[in-house]
Amino acid sequence: MQAELIDIRNHMAQYPPFDEMPEELLDKVVESIEVEYFRAGTPILDLGDPNTWLFYIRSGAVELFRRSGELYNRVGEGDIFGQIGLLMNRKVRFPAKALEDTLTYRIPSETFQYLFENDDNFADFVEIEDHSRLRSALSRREKSNDLMTARVTRLIARKPISAPSTVRLQEAARIMTDQGVSALLLMDEEGDKPLLHGIITDRDLRTRAVTEALPSETPISDIMSEGLITIKSTAFIFEAMLTMLHNNVHHLPVMEKDEVRGVIALSDIVKYESQSSLYLVSNIYHQQNVKGLKKISRDVRDSFVRMVNEDANSHMIGSAMAGIGRSFTQRLLELGEEKLGPPPVPYCFLGLGSMARDEQLVVTDQDNAMILDDSFVPEEHDAYFLALAKFVSDGLAECGYKYCTGDIMATNPKWRQPLKVWKEYFTDWIENPKAEALLNSNIFFDLDGIHGNIRFADELKALVAERASNSQRFLTLLARNALNRTPPLGFFRTFVLEEDGQHRKTFNLKRRGTAPLSDLIRVHALACGSRAQNSFDRLSAIAKTKLIIEEDLENLQDALEFISIVRIRHQALAIEEGREPDNNVRPEDLSPFERNHLKDAFQIVSNAQKFLRFRYNAGVGRNVQ
Repeated sequence: MQAELIDIRNHMAQYPPFDEMPEELLDKVVESIEVEYFRAGTPILDLGDPNTWLFYIRSGAVELFRRSGELYNRVGEGDIFGQIGLLMNRKVRFPAKALEDTLTYRIPSETFQYLFENDDNFADFVEIEDHSRLRSALSRREKSNDLMTARVTRLIARKPISAPSTVRLQEAARIMTDQGVSALLLMDEEGDKPLLHGIITDRDLRTRAVTEALPSETPISDIMSEGLITIKSTAFIFEAMLTMLHNNVHHLPVMEKDEVRGVIALSDIVKYESQSSLYLVSNIYHQQNVKGLKKISRDVRDSFVRMVNEDANSHMIGSAMAGIGRSFTQRLLELGEEKLGPPPVPYCFLGLGSMARDEQLVVTDQDNAMILDDSFVPEEHDAYFLALAKFVSDGLAECGYKYCTGDIMATNPKWRQPLKVWKEYFTDWIENPKAEALLNSNIFFDLDGIHGNIRFADELKALVAERASNSQRFLTLLARNALNRTPPLGFFRTFVLEEDGQHRKTFNLKRRGTAPLSDLIRVHALACGSRAQNSFDRLSAIAKTKLIIEEDLENLQDALEFISIVRIRHQALAIEEGREPDNNVRPEDLSPFERNHLKDAFQIVSNAQKFLRFRYNAGVGRNVQ
């Protein structure tokens, strides 16, 4: 092959769909192409004209238009165009014009047809739009992971073993021994069928019965766990894993309508979940001091890397990491109470930001607060809660969770207040919104009660859900703040990079990728009155209101997943190579596949921000690079 053709071949082999094409087919493509150059402003394809070429862009940029003349897309190096006309009736469907001086490789329709018939990957690629390609790529990835495709019913090996909730302690233990089970469901007869009332486990028998030397005739209802966490039979295994992580439970009843289909245990999931995040959480609660917690915190990054290498999705990884972070916090609070004594008044410890959204990764800091009971008297009680907050904050720092540079921590007296004060905070933010105040308080609209009287957090969520949707000015200012961070995509679909400083020639996948998405999703969710915190859950809540059309919601979900996964992989690779993980990515370190689909994802974010500006009359936001 001539040197010129080798150069063409090497360039095309970097970009989809040619990057996965068999060598003999790619050679056929290269040998058939014609090179054509277009000066900036020159028409390339006119609407309705015959279309007999597939165009590949070697350099430059091209604009594609709809029939109405409205801009449809901009494409650049490594992109193709003209495929829609070739697939339909060989008529130009989307007129094209060179936006800048552009060098193209033209592939004749005969070669296009041959590739379409003989290369399934090529056919899939050209048949669907950019956003659908992104969805297809994500779908193929998810199908490779059993945790995300297998239902929890696969783990049910036998019918559930149950007993009446009136049974005595000794009889319950005998049933569990005879049946060889580690958990016994306790049922109440109501109407014509039994209803699940509680559960007793081996651990309960040891910690609540044997340790306390309870009499054998003790009613089992005295020590059973009520208010059970359950899961639907249609759920996937990864959902069961996240539920166990979030709630620190080792047994999950599987429900089919109102009936118990079976019970799955932590050990059932471990054979699928070799990342061992569940065991790590269990180990956290066994530690007796901060030194022990610090020692096992080294396993967090190993667990993260294993999940990434086993193709877990971003929701699963983010939820697992948040569950681990939540468990460290909960255990530190327990140790703090053991050291300082019981709290003088009830309280709720809040997780904020990515922990509350179940979107935490290994590069994270502390964002937390305290809600105190309204009987709180600062002069009498605050010394205790300050000491507890400091014990927890210092402990988290020992375990790798950095102090918040913005001082959004319970050690700050402003964020350690009675419930009535918190209600005043949120009421003022929503009903008397000020741009600067909202910019600094955005994080408080992602909140989760993680220890203590969780009802306090639920009351704040209810207040926000009720009032936020009715305050147009609040939504407008919140939307304006959400427009401050823009995706790093230039006018010609090139990446916009940092120009100076430590991170020169990179872009930040959190600040310019996932953060703008979570910001705009939060605005829509609050407008819908949703109490959901996780961004994917918020998208599901938004879907029920029809505020955003289904296709755009699916695009947002795909963009969030893809950007998150690229960010996650970037951090995992740094850990594997012995470097400190961060969020700053150099385009040359990405694969052609990642670069191409990141551009699609960033374009979705950009379009979503345009809709946000229009929907909430947000005007032009201040652009924060």
